[in-house]
Amino acid sequence: MKNILSCRSKNISYSHTIEMSYKARKLKNEGYDIINLSLGEPDFLPPKFILDAAKKAIDDGHHYYTPVSGCYDLKETICKKFYRDNNIKYDPSQIVVSTGAKQSIINVFLSLLNENDEVLIPSPYWVSYVEMVKFCDSNPIIIPTSIENNFKINPRQIEKYITHKTKLFVLNNPCNPTGSIYSYNELKELVDIFLKYPKILILSDEIYEYINYIKNTSTTSIASFSEIYNQVITLNGLSKAFSMTGWRIGYIGAPSWIAKSCDKIQGQMTSCPNSIAQRAAIVAINASPLSIKYMIKSFENRRNIVLDLIKEIDGLQFNKPDGTFYIFPKISNLFGKKLKGKIIKNSYQFSEFLLNKIHVSTVGGIAFGDDKYLRISYSSSEKNIIKAFTRLKNLINN
Repeated sequence: MKNILSCRSKNISYSHTIEMSYKARKLKNEGYDIINLSLGEPDFLPPKFILDAAKKAIDDGHHYYTPVSGCYDLKETICKKFYRDNNIKYDPSQIVVSTGAKQSIINVFLSLLNENDEVLIPSPYWVSYVEMVKFCDSNPIIIPTSIENNFKINPRQIEKYITHKTKLFVLNNPCNPTGSIYSYNELKELVDIFLKYPKILILSDEIYEYINYIKNTSTTSIASFSEIYNQVITLNGLSKAFSMTGWRIGYIGAPSWIAKSCDKIQGQMTSCPNSIAQRAAIVAINASPLSIKYMIKSFENRRNIVLDLIKEIDGLQFNKPDGTFYIFPKISNLFGKKLKGKIIKNSYQFSEFLLNKIHVSTVGGIAFGDDKYLRISYSSSEKNIIKAFTRLKNLINN
């Protein structure tokens, strides 16, 4: 019976981040002192005003189906947020609220991609972009970046990869797994390139928008450049900045014809997002970004601790993340060397070794498109971060 699985199912891989987190939980349940730095999940509770809004929604009877693309007043609130924070004007008809940003992305891909279409994706990339493109029977075209350039794409690179089959360019800003943030001027250079190709669309994933450590600077949205507006789908959600991972609320702002297609697809897949979470999302999105400043400050403190600790570990090269809660050190100097009697050959093997030997869960860079690196999340507590990096230092330096 196993041979009757669809080609589409066979063509995609399991998520490495979810796989490593599963293995970490399994060992933890067996009694091991596991420090999980593999998942991008904040360790905060959502702010109290969001929890209170969810409780009120239950008491007020919001237990039923909503429109597929989200409650109208939630979409109005999202429009106000886009204008307030990003200087983008969207109408509620251009907004689709989904069960997390992952569903928002696959809605967009299924709406736009045909067999053998090409999607340009800078590497390192978030693990699911490539697998979702493959799920649509399309081809991910990977554009490499380097740590020397802070993992940012050189606009002049892009045109080398554009063909008549290119349909979409995926931009992740701030970037998971590198923490890099494109400045206004860097985005303007990208805009100038894509203006020459009006049939190529841009999916701008801005889920880490608020987790930005650059002083007195907010993250710029590429759709705020009016000349490129009609080519951009802007993606965001509540999981990261508001610590609402399990609430599953993501959303897009897009040209109306794309939004209508996403609405149609979602209507045949899951229908509306959770009704209680939608009511809480209105309160969250309406709130000033200052209301979650304490979380962002804590992530910045953790980043600084990580930067201090990682300097003490031999053989690692790293950049200074400007946002998110990840660091992406280069570990290839360790390949071919013996650690505790084991020769490390690649990033996947190294992450497995760290989990089993020192009980620290990470994710090999191969999952993000570059096998020379390792993704470490510092969304855990300072205590866990210090303990994990101490174990890592003792393992490698000794």
